[in-house]
Amino acid sequence: MRLLFFDRALLGSGEQARWAEQVLITVDAAGLITAVEEGVARPPRGEYWSGPALPGMANLHSHAHQRAIAGLGERSGEGADSFWSWRDAMYRAVRRMDPDAFQAVAAWLYVEMLKAGYTAVGEFHYLHHDFDGTPYADPAEMSHRCVAAAREAGLPITLLPVLYNTSGFGATPPTDGQKRFIHQGDAFVALMQRLASAYGTAPDVRLGIAPHSLRAVPPDLLAAVLPETDRLLPGCPVHIHIAEQGKEVEDCLAHTGQRPVEWLLDHAPVDDRWCLIHATHVTPPEVAGMARSGAVVGLCLTTEANLGDGLFPAEDYLAAGGRFGVGSDSHISVSPVEELRWLEYGARLTSRRRTVLSGGPLRSTGRRLFDAARSGGAQACGFASGQISVGYRADIITLKSGSPLLAACTGDSLLDGWVFSGNVPVVKDVLIAGQAVVRDGHHPHEDSLSRRYCQTLERLFQ
Repeated sequence: MRLLFFDRALLGSGEQARWAEQVLITVDAAGLITAVEEGVARPPRGEYWSGPALPGMANLHSHAHQRAIAGLGERSGEGADSFWSWRDAMYRAVRRMDPDAFQAVAAWLYVEMLKAGYTAVGEFHYLHHDFDGTPYADPAEMSHRCVAAAREAGLPITLLPVLYNTSGFGATPPTDGQKRFIHQGDAFVALMQRLASAYGTAPDVRLGIAPHSLRAVPPDLLAAVLPETDRLLPGCPVHIHIAEQGKEVEDCLAHTGQRPVEWLLDHAPVDDRWCLIHATHVTPPEVAGMARSGAVVGLCLTTEANLGDGLFPAEDYLAAGGRFGVGSDSHISVSPVEELRWLEYGARLTSRRRTVLSGGPLRSTGRRLFDAARSGGAQACGFASGQISVGYRADIITLKSGSPLLAACTGDSLLDGWVFSGNVPVVKDVLIAGQAVVRDGHHPHEDSLSRRYCQTLERLFQ
């Protein structure tokens, strides 16, 4: 049993969430909160954590290997640049990434996530095979490296192996650049069986599946694999890229007669265990359908902006009761507050109004966005987290109360200050299952993991 004492903490969730003073939290051996007391004196024993305490937030969408090319795709090409030209550059980079290099990149990235205030990651993992597309001796080798990297950093992981089968609608064959990603249905189910045996009861790992997209998973394959994986992992998370680019929408219309989200809602059992990644190009009926389904929309604002994808209709979606979380995706930025900031700024630029997503008069925009994202991220990643409440994981962050950025902030204005006042690091401590993995902004392994990461990139790009 551990006792954690905080001067101030944001307790609970939803409309019942509130700030409390002099908070004592009891955590059991499994890292779960067993008691929350407020208004109590600091006990003579236990751990004291200064600075306001917040529940941690999951990063619900990550492609860890893409951190290695962050900043390397900003030179213009001969023609118009787009997601598709960026993707070709990314494919060229992954051709050289072996398991050791992948783990080095992922481990450092996960340290960055912790230091930024993320307390779990949904790893949408599709780099499965060797350079020539043949499976490794252990077909789950690269998946194991994901988990190993997360454990090096101390970050809980929802591992989402990606089913990738075709390069486009109409069963278009995979390209040479995609050969490391490809699975047939039987091989994918066998991969999931291996992973279920290895991690099915691990407290720091959740398993889900990720049909890559409608263009990469034909309808018959999707229909065959979903029940098989549900048999192995009942109720597991299901994540899918959907309607990210206009071309995807056009191609889906041409081959199915429906838009991507429209088709998915009509043909798949979309419910509250699904996470629809991006959903950028959607119509009002699709917005309403996503909200009704109970699914989480996974928004990756900095990546979507970097790739020129477009803007998600956040105001309409939230008005319909939709749920969302955020992810760093390609990791051009690794900051939960930058994702939230640009969600609101996109809505402001579209509507030419301020505090668009605050939820009503006299409401804190930062608080509403933070609350929604912590809840949606926990739902999408399948962890009992995202709130400081009995029965939930003690995944908690504290902010630097002495930071000039937050000097005039109290209560909800702390969240407004953190979200909207810049990128100065203000995360002080990070506790995972009640254990400190970041203290005073420092991760115990950041020097060695950063050095290994830099050496790996020098080898990859020399």
